[in-house]
Parts: sequence; structure tokens; C-alpha cells
Amino acid sequence: MATKIQLHVRRFICGNAACAVRTFVEQVDGVTRRRVRSTDGLRRTLTAIGLALAGRAGARLGAVLGMVTSRSSLLRLVRALPDPPERPVTVLGVDDFAIKKGQNYGTVLIDCEDGRVIDLLPGRDAAPLAGWLDAHSKPEVICRDRASAYAEGARTGAPDAVQVADRFHLWQNLAKAVERCVARYKNCLQESVVAPVDKQPDAAGGPEPSSAMAQRRREHHRLVHDLLGPGAGIRQIARHLGWSHNTVSRYARAATWQEMVVGQKARPSSLDPFKPHLLRRIAEGCLKAATLHREITAQGFTGKYGIVRAFVEQHRTRPDLGKMAKPPSVREVTGWICRHPDHLVERDTDRLEAFLGRCPELAAAADLVRSFAHMLTGLHGDRLGEWIAAAQQAGLPGITSFANGLISDLDAVTAGLTMPHSSGPVEGNVNRIKMLKRQMYGRAGFDLLRKRVLLAS
Repeated sequence: MATKIQLHVRRFICGNAACAVRTFVEQVDGVTRRRVRSTDGLRRTLTAIGLALAGRAGARLGAVLGMVTSRSSLLRLVRALPDPPERPVTVLGVDDFAIKKGQNYGTVLIDCEDGRVIDLLPGRDAAPLAGWLDAHSKPEVICRDRASAYAEGARTGAPDAVQVADRFHLWQNLAKAVERCVARYKNCLQESVVAPVDKQPDAAGGPEPSSAMAQRRREHHRLVHDLLGPGAGIRQIARHLGWSHNTVSRYARAATWQEMVVGQKARPSSLDPFKPHLLRRIAEGCLKAATLHREITAQGFTGKYGIVRAFVEQHRTRPDLGKMAKPPSVREVTGWICRHPDHLVERDTDRLEAFLGRCPELAAAADLVRSFAHMLTGLHGDRLGEWIAAAQQAGLPGITSFANGLISDLDAVTAGLTMPHSSGPVEGNVNRIKMLKRQMYGRAGFDLLRKRVLLAS
């Protein structure tokens, strides 16, 4: 049942003839406002819907709730909201996010103590960060990745703040360095051939099928003969299985399933008259298809080279790759080295030990990775100098370059390996920004995206 509310207000007439507005209507606080056709309560509800669902989805929900509006109206309500009040920040987190991946980026600022988004800045250069720091209260600590632009911006805008290189990004940089090192010594990743396993014969005395087609032929043969055993007829079995009469008859006549695979009548080939010559030359050791093709062409063969090559390939002795262990990829071995030894399965642990035993360079890289991991998890930044010296002395590709790069940002890296602060809250909010962007596909302009990130809870 609809409810109609009648609100009586007073209208005032201005007696000043020079006034542009001649009449004034009395407003009810909390209910009405000038030049607005909706109540404050409805505006607050629609604004909350716009913040939570953006335009298109918010308009659909509003229509279901009896508050018909357009997506553009919802977005205008969101844009009209004031920014949240500024509060002092002690630990500031800085990271970039993609507005349009590969083309346009922005910077997100986070209060790392409570995970609250403080602001979004266009671009990921030093100037926007330095300008924001100049206009706001200076933080005591700035957590950032190892990008030189943010280091310069923080140094310019807040020179007294302690810069902390995030531990996650340090470990990520080290993992990339280890991957380059493993790629350099990937010849050590080859493993020995696994001993061949004899295939068990089936009930008919033949070998187990090795192809999907042979497997199907064996199963179909067994199925037909199991139905023939109790005395079923060919037509009855064909109707039961939905097969043709000829197909069931062929399976019924075959004593073993191998007859259905190798008993097929071979199609004649233009190469048949020349096969004795080819077999004799192959037995003599000539396996060059081009030579054999020239010889039989002189004898009258008119076929293409590919036919001869396919015939010769059947008589080459090649290793059975199915019996050889597939060597692990560079990325897989990198994961084994960078993962905690207790988190590896026993088989991966054994294979990694075998690789490290064959390659002293990879063994040295693994030792450096484990010592860096112990320093990172235990916050032993005082050992960083010793680790850099050991990495430089090892001379390993990738890892030595990583160690040299730490020297250029030594104070921030040392603080990251010593202080408990990290950019974890920043990474979580970057994922949230990605979700809001997808929700606002096509309408995620920077100003509207900033409002939703700052105000949507």
C-alpha cells in the first residue's frame, strides 16, 4: 500500500524590487533543500548505493528497491561527496597501480598502521609524491618498493622520513636474480634416463596397448566377447550397444584385440615397388632420405621427398622419450631454491640436492638465498653488509647484480630488513582498486575512481 505524505511549508515574498529572486520557500532541515527534488534521506541512500555498486549495478538495485534513478545520477552523487578529513600519518605506504595497464598508472598512498587509503595521485613519478608530501604533514616512515622514482620523491618531499624498502619486493627481486642464475647453468638440470618398465601382457598374451586407439579396440573387443559368452546374438548386441552390425561382426570374428589394430588391410603406396631397394640401402647404413629419394627417382619413382623421409624415419633408432625423465624448467628449479626446505615434497628435495651436487655454482646460489631468507625473516639487517660481500665474491650471474643494486639503496634496504614495517596493506588495497576498476568498466575516470577508493568502505 502506498503512503502519501503531505508537507506544508511557507512561501516568503521578497519586498526588494532589485532582488533577482522574488520568492523563498521554507526548507525543512534534514528533509528538503533548495533546487532539489529528492529528500536528504533518499539522496543518502542513493549515494551509499553508488559508492558500493557504482552506476549501472546501483541503478538496477535502486529500481528493485523502488528508487528509480539513472547511473549518471548515481555517479554525480558520488562525485559531489567531500573528501575525507585529513589525519596525520606516521607510517606511509606508497605503491603504483594501473589505470590502463601498460599505458597509464597512478600512485596510491596508504596509512600502513590502519590500512586506510589516504589519497590517489596521477602518475608514478617522483613529482606527484613530492608535491603531496610538501602539502601535507610529514610521515615518520615511508614504506615503498625499490623504484627510484618513489625514492627520489620521498627524499625530496620528506627528507627527514625513514625510507623502508619492502621485504616482499626485495624477495621478488632476489627470485628474479636466482632465475637468471639458474638459466645460466641450466645444463646441470639434465637428469639420467629412467630404467624402462616392461609392460605387462594382457589376458590374451600380447602387450598392453600403448595408444588411445589400441586401448579402445581392446575394451570394445572385451565388451563384445563378454556379451557373446552368455549366448547373445550379433544383432542383439548391435542394438544394445548402438553399433552397426558390421562393427560387432568384426569384433566377434577377431580372436584377440590385436587383430583389430594390426589386422587392417594396408593401403597401396607408390613407394611399394621401391621398398626392397630402400630396405637394402637402409641395412647398409644409409639413412639420408635425400640420397635415397634421388636413387629411387632415377629408377622411376614419381612421388615426393616427404614420402621417402617418412619411410626412413620408421627405421631410425631413436630414444624412447617416454622412458626419460623430463628435466625441470628453470622457473621450477628457481621455485625449489627460493622455497623453504620444509615446504618441499620429498621428491623435489631429492632432485634439488642432485642438481646442487652436480653444479657447485647453483649450490652457492642456494646457500646465498637461504642466508638472505634467514636475514629477511629474522630482521637481521645488521648482516646485510656481510651478505653483499659474499654475493659479490661468488660472482654468480643475476645474484651479484642484485647485490650491487642493494648498495645504491642501502639505507632503505637495511631499514626494511630491520624494522617491522612493510607494504602489505598497500598491496591489499591495490587489489581492491583493481576490483573497483572492473566494477566501473568504461566509467572509471580518475576522479570518480579516487572518490570510490577513498570513501567506499
